[in-house]
Amino acid sequence: MKQLIECVPNFSEGRNKEVIDQIVAAIAATELNGETVRVLDVDPGEATNRTVVSFVGTPEVVMEAAIRGAAKAAELIDMRQHHGAHPRSGATDVCPLIPISNITLDECAELARTLAKRMWEELQIACYCYEAAAYTPERKNLAVCREGEYEALKDKITDPQRKPDFGPDTYTERVATAGATNVGARNFLIAVNFNLNTTSTRRAMAVAFDVREKGRKLREGGKLTGKVLRDANGEEMWQPGTLKGCKAIGWYIDEYGIAQVSMNITDIEATPLHIAFEEVSRAAAVRGMRVTGAEIVGLIPKKSLLDAGRYYLSRQQRSLGISEEEIIRIAVKSMGLDELKPFNAKEKVIEYMMVDEKEQAIKEHLVRMTCKQFANETASESAAPGGGSVSAYIGALGVALGAMVANLSAHKRGWDDRWEEFSVVAEEGQKAMNELLALVDEDTAAFNKIMAVFAMPKDTAEEKKARAEAMETATLYATQVPLCTMKTAMKAIPVLRSMAEKGNPASISDAGVGILAIRTAVMGADMNVRINAAGLKNREIAESIISEAAELVKQTQQAETEILEIVNNHIGM
Repeated sequence: MKQLIECVPNFSEGRNKEVIDQIVAAIAATELNGETVRVLDVDPGEATNRTVVSFVGTPEVVMEAAIRGAAKAAELIDMRQHHGAHPRSGATDVCPLIPISNITLDECAELARTLAKRMWEELQIACYCYEAAAYTPERKNLAVCREGEYEALKDKITDPQRKPDFGPDTYTERVATAGATNVGARNFLIAVNFNLNTTSTRRAMAVAFDVREKGRKLREGGKLTGKVLRDANGEEMWQPGTLKGCKAIGWYIDEYGIAQVSMNITDIEATPLHIAFEEVSRAAAVRGMRVTGAEIVGLIPKKSLLDAGRYYLSRQQRSLGISEEEIIRIAVKSMGLDELKPFNAKEKVIEYMMVDEKEQAIKEHLVRMTCKQFANETASESAAPGGGSVSAYIGALGVALGAMVANLSAHKRGWDDRWEEFSVVAEEGQKAMNELLALVDEDTAAFNKIMAVFAMPKDTAEEKKARAEAMETATLYATQVPLCTMKTAMKAIPVLRSMAEKGNPASISDAGVGILAIRTAVMGADMNVRINAAGLKNREIAESIISEAAELVKQTQQAETEILEIVNNHIGM
């Protein structure tokens, strides 16, 4: 498995599109040993005069792309002319590496130190190492590395305690124009701005101090401007904020005409996005303000939006057993993520951005069709999709009916105290439905593997042997896929039985149709198991699979009889 990391450099230019495009082009054009990077997101901010770029790839090519992006930024951005609302110290201000798959945070920390060293040696860009890549405990905090921002670099360069980890001993022309870059390694964070119904930076800052983990300095009389209190050792005393793993400041954004609380959630497990939204809203209300919405900067993990959507659905006592897309829509509307500009999940959710659309389209060829297109494709002279794919699709429709009854029951007037009971059932149904939909294309893919074997050469003894082994493997797989369809379809039985017994009486016939569909799906998939198993040379395995499938058919037929009896007794007539 490949190692994958993400790099999220922040460049000190958010207004000049030509400059931004050149920096991004330098990153996107990087190729190393046949590997390239994939740019996931480019998020410029006019008021902050800052652009956040997100890209992923293998460690080696990502580091090379980071070098090229920093080089282009240093070429095009003159920090002597830069001004913006966001703290900054360099043309490439921060450059964190983030573990994505098959790589640890500690490994990313070593890569970040190597990257910082290369930036200095190859580009003469001074670098501080922060977060997991920090050489000293105090420099784990980005604010310590960036203290005083760009304007303080002239003094910091010559101060042994504050000088960069990699850089010159004197204030050079290169430092004057490119500033200093903060290179680090961290886990995924969420950058979010909470919109306030005020123009007061001071009040926004007060809310930020209330909630950020660091909190605020304690002052005499509890006043915001009083003398700072000190402990017995003369150290400043601080009152911690309410949110763990959160850094925040307040600012005014001229582009929108509002003040915001700008926050980095560095520990999204300790403080989920929706909890941060609720706490900032509470703190703002105490000070007579209201959070009107939020703005995600860069990308966000899908889980954060799904957790938020489920949280708000639960507060409304609504079923959670709905589609992923609908849950995300609830999250977006609940937190006003589309208040300032449209929120497109396909462009903001990291998992969606990492999907290769062409590969996904091939993988989901059938389930992306309309009902009419699927029917026409099935009716065509092509051998696939066939009975296996159709069985999986019928099963998906059967369990979908069960989920529908559960959702209707959760929302039924007078049943409000039972919404969680039905929500659990609906979630089980949604999960089984998604698994069956994946099997629609998987069954056709299994058939195509067999067809591919027929194209293999068979002129020599070695080729014949290889062809026979490939055919056995492909046939076994084509037998196992419909068996999986049978097992997955049977997950619908508890859902449908529960809804026939306890669900909304007005929808009990839907539960009946659902079990008929599941019976069809199981028996149809069983036929595919048996016809494919007939081609297996290993008869012991073949008979074992056929026997298991027969038992599943028996169990399904029994469940069908019982559930239909419940339905028909209720309907009567």
